[in-house]
Formats: sequence, structure tokens, C-alpha cells
Amino acid sequence: MAIAPAWHTVVLIAGIVAISATGAARLTGAHGPVHRLGTYGITAAMELALLAWVWLGVRLTKTPLRALLGTNPVDARSVALDFGIAAVFWMGAMMVLLTLAIAWLAIGAAITHRPLIGANGQPAAEQERAVRTLAQLAPANGEEMAAWALLCVLAGFVEETVFRGYFQRQFTAWGKGSAAAGVVFSALMFGAAHGYEGARTMFLIAVFGALFSLLVIFRGGLRPAIFAHCWHDLFAGLTLAILKSQHIF
Repeated sequence: MAIAPAWHTVVLIAGIVAISATGAARLTGAHGPVHRLGTYGITAAMELALLAWVWLGVRLTKTPLRALLGTNPVDARSVALDFGIAAVFWMGAMMVLLTLAIAWLAIGAAITHRPLIGANGQPAAEQERAVRTLAQLAPANGEEMAAWALLCVLAGFVEETVFRGYFQRQFTAWGKGSAAAGVVFSALMFGAAHGYEGARTMFLIAVFGALFSLLVIFRGGLRPAIFAHCWHDLFAGLTLAILKSQHIF
């Protein structure tokens, strides 16, 4: 059974694609430094707007928002178990994504007859542009790091609720109970939501989304996925911040 009206899901899809395209145009066309705290604030507001829209949709079918989170019990032992599962999942997922990223670059280099590494020992231009685009968002001081951490917690909760809680269940219902439909189409939406990171990263994020979906099915709830999502975003942002502070790029 669908958890929200079809029109509601269509509007949500259109909104996510529009936000993704706008973010891509804003970052790739930016000249000069990005105001990170302002960007974090805008992103947090968009995350909350997505959550509010999902809440409205499930309310229309009298489905409680809590139902999207799954049935994981709330006790110390269960939370600790989910945290451990999230850690193991994240490490395994990183190995899968790294393998796919290398394969993507190798295939691209073979097709275009361009080396993976430039003559000066630096990454190819398109790779460098993608990293620099992401680096614009990385925190650069204590205030920004605190804001980034809060944003990661918010994004982890909201995006898992939206993509694995709402979309996965909705697409499964539209697929007449097919779990594969829920996994595939929610993963595609997850990738499409990250247009500002480029085609290669969108593909990898879609795969990441599919892995998250399998984790949710395995565990019967969103909690380990939320833990892994928060940790991944926090780790990625702080790693970029450290690399940037060392003038590595």
C-alpha cells in the first residue's frame, strides 16, 4: 500500500531534481569563496522542508511518520548493535565504492585516451574540478566545523527518512511489493539529488543509496543507516578540511 498520494511523490521528485540542478549551477559557476555558514544554513532549511513535505504526504494517508523509521527497539543494547552494524557497513561500502570509482576512471581513460594522472603528477582536470567543487563546502574553522557536524546529523536523519523511509517504501508499493523496485528507484533518486558533485559521483552515490537500502531491509529500520550516513558526511567534510588546510589542493 502506498504511503502517500502519487501527486505528492511526483512533486517531491521534481523538487529534489530542481534543488540538485540549482546547487550544481551555483557551485560550478561560483567565482571566489563560498560563504559556507550561509550555505550550511540554506541546506539545513531545505532538509527541514523535505522532511515537512514527507510528513504532510504520509499524514494524508494516515501513516505515522514514526512508521518510516522502522521497528528497531530503543534500548542501549540495540542502539549499540546498530552502531556496530553501521561501522561495519560503512567500511564495506567504502571498499565497494572505491573499487567502482577506480573502474569508472579506468574505463573513462581508456575511452577518451587520456591518462588518469596528468603529466605533472596531478589528477586529470575533470577529477581536480570535482574535488575543488566539494572542497568549497568543507569547514575551515571551529565555528564552521561545529555547524558542519550539526548539519551532518540533520542530513543523516532527514535523508534516510526521505530516501529509505519514504521513497523506498513508496516505490516498493508502486512495484506491487517488489523490494527490488524500492531499492533501485530510491537509489536513483538519491544519486539524482547530488547533481552538484558531477556524473561520476552521482553514480557512486546511487550505488551507495542501494547499499543503504539493503542495510535497511536487513536491519528492519533506518537507525544503522542514519548512523552510517551521519558518520560518512562528517568524515568526508573533515577530511577535505584537513587536506585543504595542508594545501594539498
